This record gives sequence, structure tokens and C-alpha cells, in this order.
Amino acid sequence: MNKKLGNIFKGDKVVWMVFFFLCIISIVEVFSASSGLTYKGGNYLAPIIKHFLILAVGVFFMVVTLNIKCKYFKIATPILLILSIITLVWVYAVGPSTNDAQRWISFLGIQFQPSELAKGTMVLATAQILSAMQTNDGADKHAMKFILIVCAIIIPLIGAENLSTAALLCVVIFLMMVIGRVPAQQLGKLIGVVVILCVTVIAMVMFLGKDIKQEDNKNNLTEQIAQTEEEKEGSRSKGVLHRFDTWKSRIDKFLDDKEVAPNEVDLDKDAQVAHANIAIVSSNIIGKGPGNSVERDFLSQAFSDFIYAIIIEELGIAGAFFVAMLYIILLFRTGRIANRCENNFPAFLAMGLALLLVTQALFNMCVAVGLAPVTGQPLPLISKGGTSSIINCIYIGAILSVSRSAKKNITLDNNEMKTATVAV
Repeated sequence: MNKKLGNIFKGDKVVWMVFFFLCIISIVEVFSASSGLTYKGGNYLAPIIKHFLILAVGVFFMVVTLNIKCKYFKIATPILLILSIITLVWVYAVGPSTNDAQRWISFLGIQFQPSELAKGTMVLATAQILSAMQTNDGADKHAMKFILIVCAIIIPLIGAENLSTAALLCVVIFLMMVIGRVPAQQLGKLIGVVVILCVTVIAMVMFLGKDIKQEDNKNNLTEQIAQTEEEKEGSRSKGVLHRFDTWKSRIDKFLDDKEVAPNEVDLDKDAQVAHANIAIVSSNIIGKGPGNSVERDFLSQAFSDFIYAIIIEELGIAGAFFVAMLYIILLFRTGRIANRCENNFPAFLAMGLALLLVTQALFNMCVAVGLAPVTGQPLPLISKGGTSSIINCIYIGAILSVSRSAKKNITLDNNEMKTATVAV
């Protein structure tokens, strides 16, 4: 029996444990936070059953992925790059619009978010370039050029409709270049160029964007909302400029440090931020207990973008700290796995995927507690999702695949040392 379980749960046991805890928290908190979906559907079990089935599918693909050798990930990279470009162009051209942002496409009746595939593909491509161009003194000076070429093709397609995802991906790619020992002089120049570009983009947003009043309690940042054909065509006709209004409103709202009295808070205009704050404050440090949230009935996207606020309300500061530590443990454990790898590619791949998950998680937490502007970033492996949950499971599977090969390399090294000792 133990042997059969060992054949399924291969790879690093700590990573498996972190994944297990995240899934348990996800099932409990999504079930608690899905009261709005329960009310709309008239079935209190339907949302959690769907979420459980999605996680089950994710675990299946994770087990399949962890049994794939790292060398095959290299072979898949060019195929995934082509597929990412096609789907990103497809979603921009004909994808259904959600809050004026085309982020979803439907294929064979399945909703699919191309940016999730593109993120992992970018990490794969970056890891392959850095590993192929490593020298004794670090990465070759031409490595950054090739990485930026790939970024110039993929990232603008993501950023046109999902700026926060593109920005987080850029951070991950930069950190991978730091880990890959790209020359510091090149990294410094890149930072300078990025700062200039960011200032330019922000200036354009603030100049060209218009202030709009969003009814946050009616907004759905990650779920497809049905629209008429006339609304869809009108949204596409504006191109990327139609997102400037949303971006400007979010920047203005975040930078507005004017203190508002509780009785003056506009719950129609600032519902998400207001109810997230109420959820956190009403936790009374120790929390109300699982399933006892009150703000889940008022907070839009309580089961997705703002699930961390519900976690704080129900589990208190200790629960919030535990969730944050799970992601930190995942990052540091992946660092140890990468350090044991004999080859550069699996090490860079594992670290890139871990950074991808952890940076998104930390950003989601910052949004929930008011330290970052509101975006549509879910909490990886905890928030209710579709393709994003499955693809995040695949990322964990890839990390486990790397851990398997790293463990084998260590075992072989130990055997060789024992043989040498006996010979002496």
C-alpha cells in the first residue's frame, strides 16, 4: 500500500504538504465564501462541488506533469510559445469581454484564459535561454537580448488587456535573470528603461484616461459576464485605450489618502475595499471561525480576488500568517531543490514557477489588506477558479518533477562516494 502511494506522491514531500494544506484551505474557504453563488444558483453544494472537481482535475494533471522528465519540457517550449501567441491574439480579437477586458476564449465548450498558459511558457523560455547561455562567469551578455525578444512578443499581448498580470510576469522574469547571473550592468540599464516606460505609461493613463465611477459591488473581475453583441463591438472598437479609464480610476483610488469617516464611505462606489476592510477589522484578531463570515454576503469576489480578506475574518491573524507562510515555505523549499540540481535548466524552471506563484499570492494579499491597488489577481491554489487552478497545479507538478531528478542526482552522488570509499 505504501509503495502504491509512493508511486503517486512522487517528488519532494514538503512541496506536497504545502500543496495539500493550500487545497484544504481552498475547499473550506471557497465553500464559506460562495454564498453569493449559492443564492444565485439555488444550490448550496453546487459551487463547492464544481470547485472540488476542478481541483481533482488539477491534481490529475499535476501527477501527469511530475512524471514527465525535464528534458521534455524543453521540447514543449517552442510549441507552447506558438500556442500562446495564437491564443492571446485570438482572445484579443474575438474573446468575450469581461469588464471591458477580453481575457477569455471558449474552445469545445471550455472557457480558457490564455494569459495563464503564456505565463508558464515565458518562464519555460526564460529558463531555457538562461541555461543554454550560462558560462563560468554567469550568463552570456547576449542572453538578455534573447529574453527581451521573447518578452516583446508575449508580454504586450497580455498587458493590453491584463496589465497587472503582465507587470507581475515582468517582475518574475527579472528575478529569474538575477538568479541566472545576467551581468549587473545590463540589469541596471534594464531597470532604467523600465522606469522610463512606467512613467510614460502612467502619464498617458492619467492624461488620456477618464475618471469613471465603478460599482465595485457589481463588478466581477475574473468571471465572464454576458454582454450584448453591440456592447462587445463597442468595447473592441476602442482598442487598448478603453482600459485607460479603469486603470486611471484604480490609480486615483489607491493614491487618494484622504481619510473618510466610516459613515461617509460610499458602499456602492467602494464596496470591495470597504467590505474587505470590514472583514479584516471584524475578525477581532482571533477570527470568527470557519464558515462564520458575514462580509462574504456583501463582498464581491469573496471566493476569488478577495478570499484572503475572508480568511482573515474567519481564521484571524494566525490563519492569515499560516497561509502566507505556506507560500514562503514553497519558495524556500523550491530554492533548496534548485540548489541540488546538477543542470541549470531544471533549477531555473523550478525557481521561475515558484516565483510566479508566490509573487501573485503576495500581491493578492497586499490588495486584500489595502497595500496595493485593486486588480483581478486571484490567490493561487486557494481562490475559486477554472483553468487558472488547473494550470497552477501543473506548475506544482513541474516543480515536483524537478525535485525528483534533483533527488536522484543526490542519490547517485552518494552512491559514487560510498563506492570510492570502499575502493580506498
